[in-house]
Amino acid sequence: MKNTITLGCLILVLASCKEDKSRTYEKINAANWLLGNWENKSVEGNLTESWKKANDSTFQATSYFIKEKDTLHFETIILEQKGKKVTYYATVQGQNDGKPVAFKLKTASEKELLFENLQHDYPQKINYTSITADSLVVKISGMQQGKPSSEQFSMKRIK
Repeated sequence: MKNTITLGCLILVLASCKEDKSRTYEKINAANWLLGNWENKSVEGNLTESWKKANDSTFQATSYFIKEKDTLHFETIILEQKGKKVTYYATVQGQNDGKPVAFKLKTASEKELLFENLQHDYPQKINYTSITADSLVVKISGMQQGKPSSEQFSMKRIK
């Protein structure tokens, strides 16, 4: 009987120590609406972003802008939660010696993510806003050549 009680206590202790990953990564899980394939078609060309979940704490994306048959812009994105901090890492082909630029999460809600790096040349802010389950707006902004600048892209989910 004593061994049964000891075993039962040990099981309770081990079970209570088990990490609840949904709570551990609740900040990045709140951004699940970002996952999927998104597109903005315009006369200037097509912008596509494809987001997937790499693991419990990390999302990965590719973003590219194509005009006719030319890829004018290509970047990889890592959205990562370490502890309570969430960081957006953008690596743009042909820029920054191929090294990622980090943007820290400044604001998060169930429909908006705002990342900021005031030391970066441009953009200093990257903002994702969920409009509906199938549409979002991406806005990049900051100072460019001493003047305020911003670009906005309305994205539709690709099924």
